[in-house]
Amino acid sequence: MDRGLILYLHGFCSSPASWKSQLLAEEMARRGMAAQFVCPQLSWVPDEAVACVSRLIEQAGGPVTLIGSSLGGHYANHLAEKYGVNAVLINPAVVDRLDLTLFVGDHANFHSGERFTFTAAHAAQLKAQVRQPTPERYWLLAETGDEVLDCRQAVDFYAGCRQTVLPGGDHGFTQFPGFVPQIIEYAGL
Repeated sequence: MDRGLILYLHGFCSSPASWKSQLLAEEMARRGMAAQFVCPQLSWVPDEAVACVSRLIEQAGGPVTLIGSSLGGHYANHLAEKYGVNAVLINPAVVDRLDLTLFVGDHANFHSGERFTFTAAHAAQLKAQVRQPTPERYWLLAETGDEVLDCRQAVDFYAGCRQTVLPGGDHGFTQFPGFVPQIIEYAGL
């Protein structure tokens, strides 16, 4: 059986070039586990993003742990329930508590500058993906200073799950570097 795999799911308008993805990839490479880390470029179309990650999970030869940041946390929740895998959620978007009409419109990827339009149909796809969490599958990492998402929504939605809620910080989760070894350990690698 193959060794485990960490699949990192970035947030809205982000990419594999995100700070957290890069830190985790660097630490995995330093430990000789570069092949056990994947961060795909997710489509801004929610159903396409889920289909992409579903294929990666189905092709994995060993256990998979999902790491999801922001909107990637929503995808990780959906996929953890679909496939019965574990997930670490970092300042996750709790889609059923958000007014998704606020995101409808034109956007640009933070790293590539690629432009895209998020539509009401895309928002409906996100709403259709909401799944209630099975508590033993999740570890919530949240900072109260998140200026984009209200961390209380995640604390409430993931009640009963392992939770680490830290004061201050921001949406990028400033204390992430200190959690990288723990996340790798959580994944059983």
